[in-house]
Parts: sequence; structure tokens; C-alpha cells
Amino acid sequence: MISFVIALVALVLGYFLYGKLVEKVFGPDDRPTPAVAKADGVDYIVLPTWKVFMIQFLNIAGTGPIFGAIMGAKFGPVAYLWIVFGCIFAGAVHDYMCGMLSIRNGGANLPDLVGDYLGGKTQKVMLVFSVLLLMMVGTVFVFSPAEILTQLWEPKAISNLLGHNAFWVTIIFLYYILATMLPVDKIIGRIYPLFAFSLMFMAVALMVVLFVKMPVLPEVWDGLGNRGADTLGFTDPVFPCLFITIACGAISGFHATQSPLMARCVKSERMARPVFYGAMITEGIVALIWATVAMYFFYNQPTPGFELMEAAQATGAHTSAPSVVNIVCNSWLGVFGGILALLGVVAAPITSGDTAFRSARLIIADFLHFEQHSIRRRLIVCIPMFAAAIALLMWQMADADGFQKIWSWFGWSNQTLSVFTLWTATVYLVQEKKPFWMTLIPALFMTTVCSTFLLISKQAFGLPPVVSYTGSVVVLVIAVAWFFTWLRKNKA
Repeated sequence: MISFVIALVALVLGYFLYGKLVEKVFGPDDRPTPAVAKADGVDYIVLPTWKVFMIQFLNIAGTGPIFGAIMGAKFGPVAYLWIVFGCIFAGAVHDYMCGMLSIRNGGANLPDLVGDYLGGKTQKVMLVFSVLLLMMVGTVFVFSPAEILTQLWEPKAISNLLGHNAFWVTIIFLYYILATMLPVDKIIGRIYPLFAFSLMFMAVALMVVLFVKMPVLPEVWDGLGNRGADTLGFTDPVFPCLFITIACGAISGFHATQSPLMARCVKSERMARPVFYGAMITEGIVALIWATVAMYFFYNQPTPGFELMEAAQATGAHTSAPSVVNIVCNSWLGVFGGILALLGVVAAPITSGDTAFRSARLIIADFLHFEQHSIRRRLIVCIPMFAAAIALLMWQMADADGFQKIWSWFGWSNQTLSVFTLWTATVYLVQEKKPFWMTLIPALFMTTVCSTFLLISKQAFGLPPVVSYTGSVVVLVIAVAWFFTWLRKNKA
């Protein structure tokens, strides 16, 4: 628990110290924001700061800082280091820079920002990449909550007619269509703060129980190797798998697709640090709490949590992340905890899915220069988008391994998206003659992580570790050489 306390304090200090430095480097001012200058009553709307923060937090969080942290905790206390350093120096910087660049460019979406700073060809690649990622997010976050809700209740007549999970899949998809089409303040602005509060309250309640129980957990100084290799049979290499597994609690490219949504709702640029940097730090704290809860579940000494909790004994250490959430919440927080678990496991992914589709609509519309003030024009974009999503969803439900395949590629593409965002921010800082090292270092690191995963993962090339790591070093050298060659030409 000492490592947990140190990590918790570090995250809070990171917001006040490093977050202030990042803000000073960018330099927010009093110019009119897009919410004021381009107000349209649909996507560009001034919202209160607290509401923008809560929506941003839930948009970027979903179940990411819960499921990712639980799966990442199987590596052991090394997860603490990635959550803390990744969140402060990479993820929060990533989100703040993307949010501020969007504000400075009239509420521009990520592909447009990439095009402005990395070129038109990269913009087209990013457009396709972003829309595909968002479609995968929306599809994954239809099926997973529908499956959980089906276990609670399912109308047999509809299931016999349309198939298992069909009822809840239809209900969730209809909600996605409404949330994507309606103005941001009609559904998202009203219910998101409630769900965000529930997610944070659940995390705080679990943290209180942790301090009451004070479990004996492995500390950072006990070793940074894959602790789960011998104990849990979890043999994935720490590098790069930890940095792909824990994404939303440290750095996530998906956030770059969500930040422009709130960049269109902030009244002042000075709101950016609490909204963008602050929401990411909050998500890091949630991930930290869940990683600690999971370590209690896997590694508590002398008896791990899965041996103490009756509901977990049947499945043991290999219990899935959603099951760990339900088991721990019900065991520690009782009936009320079960309700919070339901909100966390069901409502959170749904609220990530609807904003994913909303972001996809805005990205496509911006690329086509298609105004979105009228419902008819929104429908023109949404109908083919949802048709493609339904086709992807039907394939996923028909393939027994469909969910796992989509989720695996989502994890890699999610982090790859963060690479594009960090390089975009780096080019901006160079052009503005500002300290670019604060985005260059995480850009190089994440470039190496994503290239290594692509080389070593069995879902991609599946090369031997020695070849994969050698290849990733080559990629890193090329990236460094490319950047400093470009930098020299830019200065000239």
C-alpha cells in the first residue's frame, strides 16, 4: 500500500506542478473560444466548467481505467509506474495539447489538426484511421453492456425471434442514434455528469475500503518484472504489453477524438487545464485505485482476494475484468456497490460508445465540409455510418472470437492514434518556438511501444522477441533521425 499512496500523491502533485508548466508553455489567453464564436446550438454550445469536466471525464474514461487497470495489475506493481509517469508526462499532456489545438483551430477534429501540422497525406490516413477506431469503439461498447444486461433480464419472445442479446443490442443502438443526432446539451449534457459522479464515487468508496483493509501488497521495490508469469500464468512481456493494456489510465489516442467535443463547449481557454489535463489525472487516479484493488484480488498476502471471496473461488485468478468489478463491489460495498458496479460496467461503456459515434459524425462532416445544423444533414452522415456499424456488429456476434479480435486491434490502434497526436503537438511547439521536448519524448516512446507490439504480437507479425525488439530500436532510430532532420530544415 505504500506504493499506492506515493503514486496517489504523485498524480495530484503532477496536476498542480507539471500541469501548470504545460499550461504555461502553451499560453492560454482571452480570445473567443469556438463555443462563443461559432455557437450553433447543436455542437458548439457554452457549458458550465464543472459540466464540461464531468462530460470530458466520462467521455475519455468509460470502462478503460477499470478494465485496463485490472488486466494491467496482473503484471504487478510495475503498473503503478506506468499509470503515474504515463498519466502526468504523456496522457495528460496529450489530452491538453489536443484540446487546446482544437480550440485554437476553431474546434477542429483530430484529422484536421493532423493535416494542418503533418500534411494532407497524413490527414487522409488519420481520417480513415480515426473513423475505423471510433466504429470499433462504438461496436465493442454495444455488445459488452448488452451481454451483461441480458444476464440480468431478457424478453424470451424477442430473443427467440431475433437471437441472444438482440433485445439489448437494439435498445442500446437506438440510444446511440439519438445521442449522436441530438444537440450535445439534450442528452449528453444532462445524464453524463450523473454517470461521471457515480464512476468517481465508486472509485473513492473502494479507496476508503482499501485504507480500512490495508492489504499487504507487492511494492514497486519488490521487483518490476512480470509478477503474474509464475503466479497467474500471465506470460505477456511487460514491454510493450503493459503499455497497450493500460491505455485510458495512462495515455489513450481515443481521447484525442473526444477532446474536440468539449473544445467546442468551453467558454475560456483558461478552462483547458482543469478540463483536459485535470480529467486525465482524475482518470489516472481511478485507474490507480482499480489496479490496487486488482492487486489485492491477485496478490494479497498471505491469501489473495480471489481465495477469500466466495463468488470468486470458482473462477479464481483468471476471473475476467467485468467479473472482478462485480465481485469486488458486491463483496466490499454490498447492494449499493452492486448498483455502482452496474453503472460502471454498463453505463460507462455505453457513454463512451455514443460519443464515439458522435465524434465519427463530426469528423466525416468536417472532412466533407458538410454543415450539421439541420437534422437532415446529420442523417445523411449518420445513416451510412450506422449501417456500417451494424454490419460490423453482426459479424462480431456471428464470430465466436469476434469481440476479442476487435478489442485486440482496438487496443493497438488506440495507442497508435496517440502517436499521431503527440507528433502533431510536437510540430506545433516547434513552429511556435516553444519547448517541444514535453511532447517529443512521449511521442518517441509511444512510437516504440506501438511498433514493438505490432512486431511481437501473435495477432500481427508474431516475430521472436529478439527480432521484435531489434526492429523497434530501428524504428526509434529512424523516428529520431527523421525528426531532427526535419527540425534542421525547419530552422533553416
